This record gives sequence, structure tokens and C-alpha cells, in this order.
Amino acid sequence: MIKLCAFDFDSTLIQGETIDELALAYGVGDEVKKITEAAMKGELDFFESLIKRVSLLKGMSVENVKKVCSKLKPTNGAVELVGELKKRGIKVVVFSGGFHRATDPMRNIIGYDESFANILHQKNGYLSGLVGGEMMFSMSKGEMLQRLQRLMGISEDETMCVGDGANDIFMFEHAKTSIAFCAKEILKQSASHCIDTCDMREILKILE
Repeated sequence: MIKLCAFDFDSTLIQGETIDELALAYGVGDEVKKITEAAMKGELDFFESLIKRVSLLKGMSVENVKKVCSKLKPTNGAVELVGELKKRGIKVVVFSGGFHRATDPMRNIIGYDESFANILHQKNGYLSGLVGGEMMFSMSKGEMLQRLQRLMGISEDETMCVGDGANDIFMFEHAKTSIAFCAKEILKQSASHCIDTCDMREILKILE
């Protein structure tokens, strides 16, 4: 009986990577995308890659950030999946190595209960190139998952996780049901289930 489901955000619940979209709008898309791809494959330390990518956004206006985030799209079937999970009494949370600027407004669209992510530091209406928050390190998702399990009084057997990249490995270690969704090969090796069809409703078949 699943009681808690933790989702990755970028390229899982939504189409694409928020930081790649921000970088594209700011004219540093190619450079940031290369770093993102290497990080998701586990070729770069996540913390170092995050710091480096965010530094390239220094000087981007907050208004432009908001505009980009407002155009993000849910993955096919995400709204329906989350709605069904909540009908079953499952708490649904998002763990994102990305940013609250994206996860907070998307909560109203997709319907998850809460998100844990990072904050883009701003000053005088522009990004400073600095970042802080709850999901800064490769082990952050796994540690936060354990905190929620203790808070809710539930076990790994009652926990499901869904993700696509290397920084999801540590949360997979603390959930009996771990689903690699259209994922990088490095994460598939740690998953209990793999789904390669880009429709999140496929996840419901695992719960049947």
C-alpha cells in the first residue's frame, strides 16, 4: 500500500529541463545544456554542475524568469496520474534539483501536495548567479525522502519514487517501488521498474 510518492520534476513531471529553458531564453543555452546532460548521466557532481549552470544566468531579469517558467508544460499524463494517486490517499511531493520558481506555480496545474527545490537568488530584479535551497546535492532527494518517511511514520515499502536522472539514485535507494521514467541508463540500473513510453499514466499499471 503506497502512502507517499516522490517525483522528480524536470523531464519527469514536466517536459524538458527548466534551467535549459532559462538558459535558452538568456542566450547561454548550448553551454548550460551540455552541463545538464553530463550531470544527469552522472558524469559531473550535481552540486558543482548546479553552481556552474546558475552562474551563467547572472544578470537575467526576474521577469524573464517568470515568463519562461509560465510556459513550462506538464508531461503527457502527469495531471491524470497525480489526480489518481491523490484519490487513493497518497501524498504526492516533488523533489527538484531545479527551482521553486517553476515547481510552485506548477503545483496548481499538476496538483501535487508540495515541492522541495532550490531558490534562484535575486537582487534589484535580476539574478545574481547564486543559488540555495533544499535540493543542492546529489544526496539531497534521498535525505529529504527519509525525513518525510519519519515524519509520516511510513516505511520504504509504502514509498514510491519516480525520476529520470542520476540525482534520483539516492531517493530510489529508500523506496521499494522506484520507477525510471524515460530515464538515463544510469538510473535504470537502480530502478525496480522502467517505463520508456512517454505517458505517465503507464505508472498506474504498476500499482494494479
